[in-house]
Amino acid sequence: MKKILFSLVFMTGFVSFAQDFQGMAVYESKTSTAEFMKNMPKNRDITPEMQKSMEERMKKMFEKTFILNFNRTASVYKEEEKLDMPGQENAGRMMRMMGGGGTHYKNVKEKIYVEDKEFMGKEFLIKDTLPKLEWKLENETKQIGNYTCFKATAIKPIDESDFRNFRMRRRNEDEKAKETEEKKDTLSDSAKVTNFMDQLEIPKEVTITAWYSPEIPVNQGPENYWGLPGLILEVNDGQTTILCSKIVLNSKEKVDIKPVTKGKEVTQKEYNEIVMKKMKEMQEMFRNNRNGGHRGGFGPR
Repeated sequence: MKKILFSLVFMTGFVSFAQDFQGMAVYESKTSTAEFMKNMPKNRDITPEMQKSMEERMKKMFEKTFILNFNRTASVYKEEEKLDMPGQENAGRMMRMMGGGGTHYKNVKEKIYVEDKEFMGKEFLIKDTLPKLEWKLENETKQIGNYTCFKATAIKPIDESDFRNFRMRRRNEDEKAKETEEKKDTLSDSAKVTNFMDQLEIPKEVTITAWYSPEIPVNQGPENYWGLPGLILEVNDGQTTILCSKIVLNSKEKVDIKPVTKGKEVTQKEYNEIVMKKMKEMQEMFRNNRNGGHRGGFGPR
């Protein structure tokens, strides 16, 4: 009976939505850094006050606001432009240099997405097929704002070029003992960086939990999430939570929903390979202590 009622609500919603329907949703994205900081190699030169300040800056660096403009077939997802807080200028610049920001366009009718990213000073235009998650629809519901949302879960392969997915590798007792011994010696900056780089790892897959509302019957959501019978209002991957805080439907002011066109065109796989190759080069550079005056990057743009 519940499934029949759900279908009726879903179909009625689609009938009531006009051809020129358009909506806007505001999302707050937060990435937990607690586990990352917990497993970071300790530095005896860092005081508890400095450690706390670092944790706060890192936490703020991963707190962002995004705007999703959508119609029945396409959407544009973009970070809200705002001034960096005092002390956050370098962090914001680093996030953009490492592939953050950009405009994410997806068309669920044509099953494609287009995203622009800047990495190491070079602009890329990623064009590819929308990834299709095998969503499992659950009976559990909850209220998000004025909307009743249904739960859905899926297993998602990790995007290795998304730096939010980086984890600090858990160290065993032998590694911790070795680290304690190393603290007795004076380490060079390059050695400390090498230790840090060697501790990073990326999981192969992650469980996604999404909450969608059939009251807004569009096949859309934040980032590259789609494929559910209603707008996705919340997504969680255990590390990052994206939560809708505001929805405006059929505003008089219409937005031009179209993909960006600037940047070197690549597929997602090609972009990931470029990122991982550069990361390995940097890791090798630090390990061999060959970073004197060398900045890496791609050369002149």
